[in-house]
Amino acid sequence: MTPRILHRRTLLRAGLLSAVAGVAPSLGGCVTDDIAAGSQVPEKQSALDVMPVLLVATTRKPASNPQRSPWFTSDRGRGLSFAEVRLSPPDRSLLGKVSSVITGDWTIGAIPKVETGAGAAEAFAQAALGRDVLIYVHGYRESFESAAVSAARLSDGIRFKGVSGLFTWPSAAATLDYGYDRESAMYSRDAFEDLLKTLASSPSGGRIFIVAHSMGTLLTLETLRMLRAEAGEAAMSRIGAVVLAAPDIDFDLFSNGVSRLGPDVRKITVISATNDRALELSAAIAGGTRAGAADRAKLEALGVRVADASDYAGGLINHDLFLSNPEVQGVVKRAIARGAGA
Repeated sequence: MTPRILHRRTLLRAGLLSAVAGVAPSLGGCVTDDIAAGSQVPEKQSALDVMPVLLVATTRKPASNPQRSPWFTSDRGRGLSFAEVRLSPPDRSLLGKVSSVITGDWTIGAIPKVETGAGAAEAFAQAALGRDVLIYVHGYRESFESAAVSAARLSDGIRFKGVSGLFTWPSAAATLDYGYDRESAMYSRDAFEDLLKTLASSPSGGRIFIVAHSMGTLLTLETLRMLRAEAGEAAMSRIGAVVLAAPDIDFDLFSNGVSRLGPDVRKITVISATNDRALELSAAIAGGTRAGAADRAKLEALGVRVADASDYAGGLINHDLFLSNPEVQGVVKRAIARGAGA
């Protein structure tokens, strides 16, 4: 549930950077070395900034003309589709930074080709060219375009050096369609598993890193449980790290899903916030405490790493801090570095 308004504003509290030493322990979790790492000078350029191409796998139905906006619809497609999305990066000049508050940042430039059917997953793997892949899985109420922009902002924000990817499922992109979105996420499990199995079985492939948000974390956790049960340790060994940001999952369901992952649970980092207003609404709709708003101790007892971002939440909703807050983005970056063995 990513508010579009918040995508265009900085959610840092006044004086946050000068107060990092005082509040950083809430993000450090059981890995206190992360706090020192957070003070390093940020890298200046991501791989996406050099080559602005986003690899997309989707269960959305292609638009009547998939080479023009909206490219893919909110309807459920038949099987998986693959597309190489050519992005237009943001203007890095001072004028561009000022105007981005109004006009946005990354945009979709073109989608020259879409491949749908049995070869879609293999086409994605071939396009990755054996490099590490970061796959973003979006949450509730997202259009194809907004999900692509979020994927670009994430990859660029953490200065990812490999291939940027997106798995997008058929969200209706409407506030009142929570039920449709949840069913669409579950509908997409088999296709997502096929993609991960294909990437994991590629002999020249690199590591797979997954960052999932909100309702996308339910899809991701269910798919990983299926992948481990069907493809075994060989496939799971290619998964470097999994970051679940603001997971919109009933806590009991989350606990059961995590318990099925065995030792792979150590690859999971949960970014939570007890003051996440979007998850409060989800709890009212679906019932039950959401994992992303649960107490840190309860989450850590499951064996996952936890970054409690409650103290970094300075907005009204506080649901997309991994996209808008540099300190929280640092948690994602360090989780990926651990998964890569760096």
